[in-house]
Amino acid sequence: MKILHVTPSFYPATYWGGPIWSTKAICDGIAARPDMTLRVLTTDAASPRRSDRITPETLPYPVHYARRIAGHSLSPGLIARLPRAIAWADLVHLTATYNAPTLPTLALARLMGRPVVWSPRGALQATADWADAPRLRIKHLFERAAQLVRSDDCTLHITAAPEAAQSVARLSGIATTVIPNCVDIPVMPPRAARDDNQLRLLFLGRLHPKKGVDLLLHALAQLPSYARLDVYGTGAPDYVASLRAEAAPHGHRVRFHGHVEGEAKAAAFANADLFVLPSHSENFGIAVAEALAHGVPVVTSTATPWQGLARQGCGLCLDLARDDLTEAIAGLAKADLQAMGAKGRAWMIRDFAADAMVAAFARLYRDLALSQVDGVTA
Repeated sequence: MKILHVTPSFYPATYWGGPIWSTKAICDGIAARPDMTLRVLTTDAASPRRSDRITPETLPYPVHYARRIAGHSLSPGLIARLPRAIAWADLVHLTATYNAPTLPTLALARLMGRPVVWSPRGALQATADWADAPRLRIKHLFERAAQLVRSDDCTLHITAAPEAAQSVARLSGIATTVIPNCVDIPVMPPRAARDDNQLRLLFLGRLHPKKGVDLLLHALAQLPSYARLDVYGTGAPDYVASLRAEAAPHGHRVRFHGHVEGEAKAAAFANADLFVLPSHSENFGIAVAEALAHGVPVVTSTATPWQGLARQGCGLCLDLARDDLTEAIAGLAKADLQAMGAKGRAWMIRDFAADAMVAAFARLYRDLALSQVDGVTA
């Protein structure tokens, strides 16, 4: 079976955060299956800056990085390659939403009779959740256009049940399937016991207003001086500058480290007692899963799909409109965070390893391709 994955950006464009890693995990797993052949069509965008282009790495499947000329993903070269690429495929997997490749991919797949798996990566949910989301009118027009050009053989892939309801509200009548993201389970040495004289808080992810970093900085101001915060990630320069200005009164209690991955990312988790993501909207929140896989308990919000944290004994999921973030962090500081982290890691090993995710996608691809063949036959 031949799979074409179309996405506006792809590994190693890790500036874009969690979706890059989860999309690569899907592609890695599918390409390794003997009954499937994978190709990826994407752009060379490494960040919002037009001059930032990725340096491709050798992967065990072909990836074409078309030249991005403007915006996040405007690439005439990608659009030019789409017809032949879709004609080659038995099924198209489209990742992302409000981007240049989306509408042409949906329209050409319909024209050529190819089923589509569409992964919006939380964009539809964020538009529904976040009243201050930018360019709302344009996004609504985009959604209407997508409804017009997509075929009935288009299945929306979402990563958690809350995302399903909000996404279908944006694209009525579309079929959906829930397949959670996976997380790499690192091999890690035993964690040292926490020093009772400090509380090391960690935020790791894209620096964006919807992530709630400002709420975390406000909470830190009300916590005792032994609490410190390390912030890892990048974002729009103006917004990052505003966060740094807000953090300045805290002095050495807040440190900004920029983008991090690999061994440096593992070290960031190893040096944290508690991961905090007070997000206003997340379809999955891969950084939560990464923290838990590294044995770090988590505080996040009910705007993420991690309501199971308290049930699993590895963190808290707060309603930011009612619950006090400062009180939650202060309360957990008195708990056995190492034991909580061990429970979270066991949860990730049990329910979020890569094999289950890849197997679910393989079944979905086969079912959709078979349905297409049956429909043609009928």
